[in-house]
Parts: sequence; structure tokens; C-alpha cells
Amino acid sequence: MNSITSSNPDNNNLFPVFLKLEKLRLLIVGGGYVGKEKLEAVIQNSPATSVKLVAEMISNDIQEFAVLHKNITLIEKRYDMNDLDAVDLVIAAVNDLEVSQQIQIDARSKRLLVNVADKPNLCDFYLSSVVRKGNLKVAISTNGKSPTIAKRLKDFFTDLLPDELDEILSNMQLIRESLHGDFSEKVKQLNDLTRILAEKQISVDDKK
Repeated sequence: MNSITSSNPDNNNLFPVFLKLEKLRLLIVGGGYVGKEKLEAVIQNSPATSVKLVAEMISNDIQEFAVLHKNITLIEKRYDMNDLDAVDLVIAAVNDLEVSQQIQIDARSKRLLVNVADKPNLCDFYLSSVVRKGNLKVAISTNGKSPTIAKRLKDFFTDLLPDELDEILSNMQLIRESLHGDFSEKVKQLNDLTRILAEKQISVDDKK
């Protein structure tokens, strides 16, 4: 019987999950550099996400970016609690601790999850560094301790993982659909197959 490890504050106890963000409504508060960074991260990973961005001043870069995406709505005004109506998720990207804290309090009162940029203690979730190779995504978390290390790891894995992985994934899907037998037998066959692929990749790398 497997034992359940108790929570340790010194460990990374975050639960990893991939959201179907395109089925949700996102609010971003902040129209500067950080707001643009968060907006681009969202659109790069989930292009059709419905995004409402609110800020007293919205940068030209964000305005130019939004023109290319009809699912982004820009509202140039001061944040207030009504901005949380009809949204599912919140990102606060403002350089004002008092406003950030208020957004977090307001979001909690409406049972909304919130990310507050550069304030891990105010966050319900973090935006990870993402390695992407077609349909493969690898999310990297440092538990909010070092975005710089997360970015370095992202660059490392991006270079390490071959571009052909997406083609392999597509082929594996076809193979999986053609397998016969019960669940455990299918798992065994897939394990055998992927081990062979890994051994071939190592052999190719050793010859380089």
C-alpha cells in the first residue's frame, strides 16, 4: 500500500496541471511591460483564449499586439472589483503592491484563482516556463523562487529535445489506436516500443 507523503514547506508542493484556457475567460490587470509579457505567454500557448486587459494606461506594444487578436479586449481605465465579473481566472501585472493586494483580495472573495506577478505569496498559481515541440509541452516550475533558472532550463531542454518529436507523437498515436489486448497489455507494448525508440536515439547521439 502506497503511503502519502506529508506536505513539506521546503518542497515544491505545487500540483502540475494543463488548463484548457481557450474555454475560460481571463482578466489581466496591467498595461505595461509585465502585462505584455503575460499576455504574450497566454496567446502563444492558447491562441483563442478570451482575454480582457484592464489598465489606466495601455502601452503601444500591447495595443499593436491586440489588433492581431480579436479575442483580446482592451479597456483603458482604473481597475475596480467589477472587472472580475464574468471571468474565470485573473492575472495581476501591475507595479503597485497596494493594487496587487486588492486584486488578490477581490479575486478570493469571488472564488477566482489569481496570479500576482513577482509576488509568490499572493499567488494561487504560477505561470511556468514552457518547452514546446509541436504537441509536446514541458512545463518547468521553481516554486516561484527563480524565473531565471526556469528560463535557462527551458532553453536547455528546447535545444536538447529533437524537432522530430512531434512526428513521433503522431506516429505513436496511430500505433496506440492499433494495439489490441487489455489495458495492461497495451501499456506493456507501448513501453517496449518507446524503450526501443529511446535506445535508438541514444545510439544516434553517441555517433555524433
